[in-house]
Amino acid sequence: MTSPAALQTIAVVGAGTMGAGIAQLCLQAGYRTLLYDVSQNMLLRGQQGIDAGLGKLVEKGRMSATDRDAALERLAITHDLEKVQADIVIEAVVEKMSVKHQLFIDLAAINSTATILASNTSTFPITQLAAPVPHPERVVGMHFFNPAPLMPLVEIISGVTTAPEVSERVRQLAVALGKKPVLAADAPGFIVNRVARHYYVESLKALEENVAPLETIDELLESAGFRMGPFKLMDLIGVDTNFAVTSSLYEAFHYDPKFRPNRIQQQKVDAGHHGRKSGRGFYQY
Repeated sequence: MTSPAALQTIAVVGAGTMGAGIAQLCLQAGYRTLLYDVSQNMLLRGQQGIDAGLGKLVEKGRMSATDRDAALERLAITHDLEKVQADIVIEAVVEKMSVKHQLFIDLAAINSTATILASNTSTFPITQLAAPVPHPERVVGMHFFNPAPLMPLVEIISGVTTAPEVSERVRQLAVALGKKPVLAADAPGFIVNRVARHYYVESLKALEENVAPLETIDELLESAGFRMGPFKLMDLIGVDTNFAVTSSLYEAFHYDPKFRPNRIQQQKVDAGHHGRKSGRGFYQY
């Protein structure tokens, strides 16, 4: 790995809700930002989401119309992976190790060895993710929370091979994006997902055991101080994404029963009821 220069250009791979949100943050902070997705439709939706997000900031008086226009001028979009060249690439693709492995291998082939490869994974070990990648010392975890423009926390995760200067530069980037970075060990689920997983798992168990309807569970937990009930939150995150994270943690913790995925959520995934993005999850939209 060559000595990295100052970060100027950021590429975000994956134009879904998370990827578009990360790209918006980068634009707000003044970085030239490239947004990539294999799907042209997803790219256009992501671009529209960024435009809407910045528009809300203008409406609330938190950004001037001039600054919004300047931010949008810094945005480029592409569905050609060969064009994804930047000082740092942040992946926000589907939570499948094989997909992330191939993506990072492909990105390593078209970028400088100084390019930092950051993963927004919420569960996969960074050490495992970096293993097949040339110069694995530049692979690091940079885990945002949904919605990325609003949630302040970012977990910075170093794998066994991650160079200390890489994690430090990513920490500095998180600060520049207006976030609160926290350094986490390379353990399954890191900090937040390991602890918060039971918010979903236990709520699903309560529903399965007919303790209360899901609407009541959401209402009670919101009245107890949670900003969003577990079923509303799963719909926002994506029922399929949430289920994949639970399944990954269940395997990573050697099938510890406390992380066991729930059959109700499995049925939702099988039915294509993935939450807000599909128009139906635990609720209808």
